Amino acid sequence: MGKHSDFRLADRLWIAVALLHREFPYQEDFTRDEIRRKVEELGLVTTEERKESVNPHLKQHLVANEPPSTTKKYRMLFQTRHGNLRLYHPGDDIDDGRKSHQSPKYAPKRDEIPTQYHSLLDWYETWIQETPSVSPVNYEDDPLLRLRGSGKHIWADEHADEYVENLRREDY
Repeated sequence: MGKHSDFRLADRLWIAVALLHREFPYQEDFTRDEIRRKVEELGLVTTEERKESVNPHLKQHLVANEPPSTTKKYRMLFQTRHGNLRLYHPGDDIDDGRKSHQSPKYAPKRDEIPTQYHSLLDWYETWIQETPSVSPVNYEDDPLLRLRGSGKHIWADEHADEYVENLRREDY
């Protein structure tokens, strides 16, 4: 095992993202272009896969918080609020369509990837313990956050500082 055709594209993409996380530990997420470049740099993708399969995997197949496109309801990647991707972290929000799967795949199985990448699985176990899961904020669940933007009509015709200044000048 070792050639790109010897193991699943999903696992190869996970490896590329894991390597990006290790290379740039302070970067929260990565663009799809960065991931595509990394998987190509590693020689883990064929020309045909690059043209036909990589994009659907990065858009939907592997993304935990996107509706699943297949019966394989992988949760290997997570789309952040910036629209970029990072590795899935247990506890991240997932799409309802992925919740029914009995044993979802979060990471490659050790015996299904080349031994040179086994250390990434050990790193991932440490990473998920040390890195808190940051789920996107659901504004509908927080009554204070739902107030955001309310009242802006009050000073729609004047700058907020001028509005406050005028309030202070009024005699009560």
